[in-house]
Amino acid sequence: MDDNSCNGGSDSIDWNTDDEQEIADILSPSTVSINTNGTVTSEFGESSSSSNHHSMLAHFIKMGFSKAMVTKVIAKHGENNIDAILDTLLTCSADDDINHQEQELNVPCLQPEINFESDFSDLDSNFSDEDSNESFEKDDPLVCLIDMGYSCEEASAAISRCGKDSPLSDLIDFISAAHISKEADASSYTNALQSYSHPLPKNKKRKSVMKKKNREKKPKTKTNNEDDDDDALHLPNPMIGFGVPHEQFHVAHRTLPDSAIGPPFFYYENVALTPKGVWNTIKRFLYEIEPEFVDSKFFCAANRKRGYIHNLPIDNRFSIQPLPPLTIFEALPGTKKWWPAWDKREQLNCILTCVGSAQLTDRIRSALESCKGEPSEQVKKYVIGQCKKWNMVWTGKTRVAPLEPDEIELIMGYPIYHTRGASRMERYKGLGNAFQVDTVAYHLSVLKKLYPHGVNVLSLFSGIGGAEVALHRLGIPMKNVVSVEKSEVCQNILQGWWEQTNQKGNLIHLSEVQEVTVDKLQEWIGCFGGFDLVIGGSPCNNLAGGNRRTRDGLEGEHSSLFYDYFRILDGVKSIMGRN
Repeated sequence: MDDNSCNGGSDSIDWNTDDEQEIADILSPSTVSINTNGTVTSEFGESSSSSNHHSMLAHFIKMGFSKAMVTKVIAKHGENNIDAILDTLLTCSADDDINHQEQELNVPCLQPEINFESDFSDLDSNFSDEDSNESFEKDDPLVCLIDMGYSCEEASAAISRCGKDSPLSDLIDFISAAHISKEADASSYTNALQSYSHPLPKNKKRKSVMKKKNREKKPKTKTNNEDDDDDALHLPNPMIGFGVPHEQFHVAHRTLPDSAIGPPFFYYENVALTPKGVWNTIKRFLYEIEPEFVDSKFFCAANRKRGYIHNLPIDNRFSIQPLPPLTIFEALPGTKKWWPAWDKREQLNCILTCVGSAQLTDRIRSALESCKGEPSEQVKKYVIGQCKKWNMVWTGKTRVAPLEPDEIELIMGYPIYHTRGASRMERYKGLGNAFQVDTVAYHLSVLKKLYPHGVNVLSLFSGIGGAEVALHRLGIPMKNVVSVEKSEVCQNILQGWWEQTNQKGNLIHLSEVQEVTVDKLQEWIGCFGGFDLVIGGSPCNNLAGGNRRTRDGLEGEHSSLFYDYFRILDGVKSIMGRN
């Protein structure tokens, strides 16, 4: 890959490593072999003597597993249970791939994958060496969850529901979705948001203010009369919000507070599964409007669980045409001939800014080719786990590959080659951070009758232009668009699309939300006559479940930019209310 460079952390990654030990070495007859019937044989025999113990330890260490991990697994399962030992070592190493992508671990048979670092990624994998060591020592999910601050009851319930072999991020997401308690009142921030003459403090200052407030907060003692469920934010199942095409859930009436009634209309998006209290806080700032939680699997061939808070009408929505493919085979028909019967996936997982490496696909190929006939259950489990994590598809009998950028563009609802011209890394990064166009367009479709002559849009955190593409595909003219996006690559992508689609309106670029001051807003509103839509989704990488190191919620350095979204929106509403 010619474009394998990354802003930050790239020095720690060996982009051209070629000394990885293939997973086939793990399965070689000279050490431990996995038979086609799923059984495991070993030269260790059934002796439990000290010499055999050291021999077993040495063999597994030679295979690339750390001494700490091997010792712990042998102690857990006993020296005679080779099946369980190998399965646990493979599982632990595979599960750690996604959490240690930017480190060089002492596990040559299961090297970490490359993660393209992103300010808006669903996955933050900038882990320290200390985090890496902890992952080997604390492989018990119950211990990990308790150490992260969750109660024993919450952790036990999550493991019971999701399964003990579930990735830690899934367990965290289950707990967050099942019981999200209220955070401390953010009144100190409200005072800071009253003045629109100056932008909010920089991220580090904002983060320190919120942390100081939390330190001063006294712990609350729950009484017997308090119901835990009162503080819970329940996600719908299925996650269809106020309705999706072909599966309508009609809401006869939705009452909005007077302060939220548009115009201007506003639309805010972020990940659905966040740390405790995040959506309650977002809701409090955005005029107490209930979030609409929607999974984009109802609009495309990939899962993408998102929450939306908006004041748009919810009746008479419609889908953009043509309707997008909803399954992998519809989106990527060339994969069907190679798809094994034991891979039951019909849709992909959430599109991330990450991509599986060539080394990983080689390991999977070697593991499958080492099996005679049907792969064993252990090999299947390993392959399916990696394919799900990295959204890999079948391109041959024993070959899988990550999605190409053009294929992701199709799934995410963008025109083909929308991001072409950017580096391969930046294309993955931009698409992983983007709106799923068909989902957003379904919600925005109500604007077509309201604004037949076009809209003025304030687009915050624009990315590669998902909002603009959605409005264009709906046939809604854009008279003026102020796009705020710090990535120059994304700015160029949006500018190129704007020109190629012969847009007639004006496109104005800004790099930082802090540049959007009250003076700027007054200037634009005076020139345009007001904004019809304020749209955007602030960075989520301090919110997403895959982030185990800096999942700081809205206090996080990046995700605290939500408060800029509110500051700007409230400024627009205030100025337009006076005019």
